[in-house]
Amino acid sequence: MPRAFTLIEVMVVVAILGLVAAMGMPSIMKALQKEGMRKAESDVLDVCAAARAKAILSGQTVGVVFKPAERSFSVEGGGPGGGSTYVHSSKLPDGVEIAMLDINLQDFGASEWAKVRFFRNGTSDELTLVLHDRERWRKITLEYSTGLASVSDVDR
Repeated sequence: MPRAFTLIEVMVVVAILGLVAAMGMPSIMKALQKEGMRKAESDVLDVCAAARAKAILSGQTVGVVFKPAERSFSVEGGGPGGGSTYVHSSKLPDGVEIAMLDINLQDFGASEWAKVRFFRNGTSDELTLVLHDRERWRKITLEYSTGLASVSDVDR
């Protein structure tokens, strides 16, 4: 006579799996949720990528405007008729500050606004943006020959 699992045994295993999943859910959600420095890095990279893609696809120069005092940045340019149409913008999360904003080796940290240009051939202005919170300092750079952004730790 073949042996099999009873319905009760299967239900006990399913209940145990459910409890383990329920206990692990807060940790999983926290790992997936972007906050603080992680969100700031992701937002800057996304805005730069959106501007680069828009410049290449539209065949026009597109800018990312940084407003250090407001801790905000947004994509502009490339709209019909040459006008500025904002397509993507973001603001740094609370606790994350701009420590340095250099574009083409010029300091714009104290400026009201600064613009990084992305060109239709995929290149861009050179950008060095240093962000910090209570724990970490991170540097975001744009490689001018490719227009691609990268993130690294700041050696202090």
